[in-house]
Amino acid sequence: MIEAKKLVWADRAKFYADPAFAKIPLAGLLSKKYAEERRKLIDPNRAAKQVEAGNPALDHGDTIYLCTADDEGNMVSLIQSNYRGMGSGIVVPGLGFMFQDRGELFSMDPEHANVYARGKRPFHTIIPGFVMKDVKPWEAFGVMGGDMQPQGHVQVLTNQIDFGLNVQEAGDASRWHHEGDNEPTGETMENGGYVEVESGIPYETVRELRKKGHDMRFDVGGYGGYQAIKVEMHNGQRVYVGASESRKDGMAAGY
Repeated sequence: MIEAKKLVWADRAKFYADPAFAKIPLAGLLSKKYAEERRKLIDPNRAAKQVEAGNPALDHGDTIYLCTADDEGNMVSLIQSNYRGMGSGIVVPGLGFMFQDRGELFSMDPEHANVYARGKRPFHTIIPGFVMKDVKPWEAFGVMGGDMQPQGHVQVLTNQIDFGLNVQEAGDASRWHHEGDNEPTGETMENGGYVEVESGIPYETVRELRKKGHDMRFDVGGYGGYQAIKVEMHNGQRVYVGASESRKDGMAAGY
C-alpha cells in the first residue's frame, strides 16, 4: 500500500489542477488498464526511492469532518478547513469568520498544471468520502488530517472491504502515514520518503519493512481523525451505523 501510494502521489503531483484551466486525463487515471500498468512498477521486496508520474492518456490547517443521514435516505459527507494555522488571518468585519489560505498550495513553476493564475482554484486536501455500492449509498465517511486523508480513506475502506472489520473497528485499527512524496506544489521525492506507524502495528512488521528499504519512524499523532455512517439492511429495513474514533474529539449520535 505504501508503494502504491507513492505512485498515486506522483500522478497527483503532475496532473492535479483546476479543471477549468487544465485538461486532466481523469478517465485514464481511473482506468483499470492504467492501474495494471502502474502496478507493475511495484517491487514488493524493495522500497522505491524515486518515482515518476505515469502517462494515463487513453486512445479515445485544522479540520473538522461530519456526516449525517435522515430517515428518507439522504446522506451528507462534509469537511471544512481553514488550512494552515488560523487560515489567512483575515476576518470579515462584523461577521467574525475567517478566510482560508489554501492559495498557498499552488505551484510557481510556469510549466506546471497547478501553476498560480488569477481566478484559479488551487490544490487542496479537503476530501469528504462517500462510497456507493450497486448504485446505492453504502457509506459516508472521512479521515480528516491534511495529506493523511486519502491514505486514511484507503486504510479504513480496506479494513472493511478486505478484512471484514465493522465500521467502528475499521477506524480504531492502527494506521501508517507516508510522507515526503512528489507534490502539486513542486516538491519531489528523492529518497523514498518515510513511513510513520502507530504503536499498535507489530514491530515484526516494522522490521520487515525496514529490510525492504523503508525509512520507518514512530509518531503518536498525525494519523487523522475518522468518522462514518454506514448503511445496512436488516429485514428489509435501512439501518444506519455510526462510528467516531478516539484520535480526535467527536461522537456518533442518533436523533
